[in-house]
Parts: sequence; structure tokens; C-alpha cells
Amino acid sequence: MKNNNDGTAVALTRPPLAPSRETDIPDYLQRVYWWAYLHPNAVRLFEREWLVNLILWGNFSRLRDAALAEFGDHIDQQMLQIACVYGDFTQRIAARLHGEGTLDVVDVAPIQLDNLRRKLSPHPAVRLHLQDASALHFPDEHFDSTLLFFLLHEQPAAVRRATLAEALRVTRPGGKIVIVDYHRPPRSHPLHFPMQLILRTLEPFAIDLWQHEVQDFVPPALASTLRIDKQTYFGGLYQKLVITRSTTRPPPVNLARFSGSPQPAQWSPKPAS
Repeated sequence: MKNNNDGTAVALTRPPLAPSRETDIPDYLQRVYWWAYLHPNAVRLFEREWLVNLILWGNFSRLRDAALAEFGDHIDQQMLQIACVYGDFTQRIAARLHGEGTLDVVDVAPIQLDNLRRKLSPHPAVRLHLQDASALHFPDEHFDSTLLFFLLHEQPAAVRRATLAEALRVTRPGGKIVIVDYHRPPRSHPLHFPMQLILRTLEPFAIDLWQHEVQDFVPPALASTLRIDKQTYFGGLYQKLVITRSTTRPPPVNLARFSGSPQPAQWSPKPAS
């Protein structure tokens, strides 16, 4: 990738990297997750599906397929994936694109977009964008569906709230946001305490997500316009949320007001599996 004089980014290989304004890598990502996403050796290490599966205690394929099932075998819609994913997740989405279906993938780290570009076969309906998840450049109601796969637990609370608000903003009424992430299991779960130690050591923002429902980070002004269906996996250690936007236009949201503790949101969970 190179930069033009006007600050736009231009991809040198396919699939294309869409022009974007300059995007800085957030300080928290550089400080906490350099070892997992930003260092070249990290990409070489973690871009092994068996290792991703090991990190998720053998559940990568199950969780990936649970998310993919929400979009069907043929994706004939405009879909957004927020943040790159190690493994074959995005390739499987691209393989399901059908008809007028498109896939846009955003990430704030150029090295992650470069890695994804190497994994993808050339596809005219797939575009990669250098953007911050908490400040997307897309117009309102631009996508039919939006996917966040193990992203929210890696973000500080304020960034998490902004990311959810942005995901809702760019998703059309009647569309859905699919989220797969960690979930706090019952204390009787054999991994409850080991995972607490692991997350506190390596992924400190995840504990905050454990202590709240994901919907607690949804802007209160939008909460009543959403249907949220929740399903848990592996004894409650993981969760999938499907957030469906009402066809009623929600009030505007001021992202600058999102600070402090998350506010509770209304929601309608499925019984946990």
C-alpha cells in the first residue's frame, strides 16, 4: 500500500483496498495487542487455524459456522465485516457471495489487511478498507448485515460503545448485526477461573465485557429499537448475539457523550444453550 499526496490509501494488489482517510492505530491496540496483531511475527504465528482453534478450546469451527449460519449459504446482500480474523472465516464468507452480494472488510491495522489480502482469491465483490471500527467512514444505513467476530472483548469500554453505535448506524433498518465473543460462564465451569487469569493477563479489556451484557454497551437511545437474540456455547464461555434493527428510524446518537459506565439496554435473549 502507498499513500498519495492527498492522504488517500491505494492498494497495490487485489482485492482492492478502498480509498480511506489516514487512520492511526489506537494507542490501546499498540500497547496491549502489539504481540497478537501488529508485529510481523504475530501474523506469521497466529495465522494457523489449529492455533486459533486451540486458543478457543477447540471451538473455532463451531463458532465460525454459527455466525455464518446467520447469513445463509448464499449471501445476496451488502455485508460488512468489522475487523480481520485469523483463519478461513473471511474466505468462507467470500465463497458464499451470490448475485449482487458484496463484502466490505475494515481493520485499523494495515498489516492485518495485507495478511487478509494474501489469503483471499481475487474477487470483484470484496473490498478491504483501512478504518477504525469506532469511527467508520460509511454512510448511514449502508449495509444489510454487519459481523463482529471476537472484537468487542479487545476494546476498552468507550471504544466498544462507539463500535456498537457505528455498527448500528451503518446497518439498514430490518438488517442485523451478528456478534460472536466471550461470555462469562457459571462459576462451576471448569474454565471459569483459568480463563479469568488468562484474560486478565493477556486481554485485560475482556473482563469488563464479562461483567456486563453486550447490550449494556448499546446507546440507550437505540435500545428500544432493537431485538437482541442471544445464544451461548461451550457451557457459557462463548456467546452469539443477533441484533435486528427496527424499521423505525432511531433518534440520532452523539458518540461524544459515551463515557463512564455502560448504561443498561432493553433486550430479549434466547434461552442459553
